[in-house]
Amino acid sequence: MRTVLILLLLFFTSCSRIPQPAPYAFSEQQKMQATHHWDVLASDVANQINNQLILSDYIDRAVYVKTTCGSDATPCEQEETTQFNEAFRDLLITRLVSFGVPTSIEKKATDIEVNYKVQVVYHSSTRRTLAPGTLTALTAMVSVFRDASFTVKLLALAAGLDIANSTSPGNGHYEVIITTSTVTDGKYLFRTSDIYYINDPDFWQYQNAPTGKTIQMVSGKISKHKLSFTM
Repeated sequence: MRTVLILLLLFFTSCSRIPQPAPYAFSEQQKMQATHHWDVLASDVANQINNQLILSDYIDRAVYVKTTCGSDATPCEQEETTQFNEAFRDLLITRLVSFGVPTSIEKKATDIEVNYKVQVVYHSSTRRTLAPGTLTALTAMVSVFRDASFTVKLLALAAGLDIANSTSPGNGHYEVIITTSTVTDGKYLFRTSDIYYINDPDFWQYQNAPTGKTIQMVSGKISKHKLSFTM
């Protein structure tokens, strides 16, 4: 058995010609699961905008929060905004006013624009997170069998991995990137991007409704209809 392991090791070593993939160091990423979390983000962004206006000596300049869809320069059409877009704009305006930032109801030529963009990211793979200490505990469990046969050690390792996989939390398939910026005189004055996990069933709250076509059979003929989704 030991000879077989050595031969396998030599085989894989000789075939390897590229760097091996390595995971990032363990870190944490917040998950949005309530409108309160939207308000927390709005408060944090409003605070950063207020601080930047003070540092840039624009404390008396009014800002205008513009709803955007897809890009900073693209305004949202009627009924095109998502639940998050509408709520975040209202929450951000409320927080800006509470910080004492002059905030316009309608856009004026001298106003500093506040734009925000939401990007939904979908991962097709199932991703899990091993909490710190899991691998250490797994190693300790396997080391108990140090005097056992090679087969028993493999079985212990497999069982430990099954336990680790079943107890590690699933991260779901969706994340969102929320970018907020202030623009004046054709330049970015402030810009921040925040990344969050979201629950899979909630992705539609952040994603603009897609428009496409469906094929429907009518009296033996194929009829194409434009399909739009509204939430």
